[in-house]
Amino acid sequence: MKAIQLLALHQPLALVDVPDPVPQPGEMVVDVKAAGLNHRDVFVQQGLYPGIVLPVFPGSDGAGIVSAVGEGVDRSWLNCEVIINPALNWGANHAVNSPAFTILGMPTAGTFAEKIVISKANVYHKPSHLSFDEAAALPLAGLTAWRALMSRAALSQSNPERVLITGVGGGAALFALQFAVAAGADVWVTSGSDEKLAKARELGAKGGVNYKEADWHKTLLKLATNGDAAQSKAGYFDVIIDSAAGPDFAKLTQVAAPAGRIAFFGGTSGKITDVQPSVIFFKQLSIFGTTMGNDAEFADMLRFVEKHQLRPVIDSVRPLAEAQAAYDRLHAGQQLGKLVLSIA
Repeated sequence: MKAIQLLALHQPLALVDVPDPVPQPGEMVVDVKAAGLNHRDVFVQQGLYPGIVLPVFPGSDGAGIVSAVGEGVDRSWLNCEVIINPALNWGANHAVNSPAFTILGMPTAGTFAEKIVISKANVYHKPSHLSFDEAAALPLAGLTAWRALMSRAALSQSNPERVLITGVGGGAALFALQFAVAAGADVWVTSGSDEKLAKARELGAKGGVNYKEADWHKTLLKLATNGDAAQSKAGYFDVIIDSAAGPDFAKLTQVAAPAGRIAFFGGTSGKITDVQPSVIFFKQLSIFGTTMGNDAEFADMLRFVEKHQLRPVIDSVRPLAEAQAAYDRLHAGQQLGKLVLSIA
């Protein structure tokens, strides 16, 4: 079979021929029809990810058809259309992953290949309304967004809340937007791109601001509160989902409503600085770190996606041989939505 391999840091990806995988007891072989990219893939190539083991066959997200099963796996899975959960060995504690936890695609051989062998525990039926390309865009970013929004920040699905999602061009942020809108929340966003702000409005956001503006948080509060000075001073957003951290994190505490919850899962903007402790304790804010998610959360996310017939936003689809071009686009931050590799 053909697969994408990363042989060394800072080197282009290689398209190679390798033997077809053989399932061991409890495993399946999935003929991969589509695979999705994540920033994690680019970070590994750049040497910016912990515990890198090379060479590696990258790729965390994938969807396809089961073509073989190992001993102990029900043969009724054969020929089923499936989606892969890339969170391996989460463990029994739903609150935090086990020391054995890893993510598919490094060091374990990933989805940028024509076939992959994977534990039955990580294979789920593909939501029927999604194409393979759409399903492949969902797993890692969708699971990250789901846990941040629904588990850690505990967004209410019965009492509409006010939500802010930062950096909405990213895959996880877009999923958080879609999940929050489907749950009935009043959603606002930030982005460094006016085009991405416009796309967020198409997906149901009430509005947004460009975070390149120095006092974007003040503009946001004015827009969201219709100029109500008292409301702006108190803060507005019940739930904030952030993937950047950095100096602007302090502004998130300013726009958070009393008893607000802030969940974050990235640090692309660097260290959190200038946060005033008094803002946090006088407002009774809760701040949560989060990443990926457990098996139950993955199943819950799939049910929610199917119930609301949600479809991932896809930036572009390329053949497997053009994986490096997809990496380059993701690294440049040019994407709006998920980049997908289509595999014959």
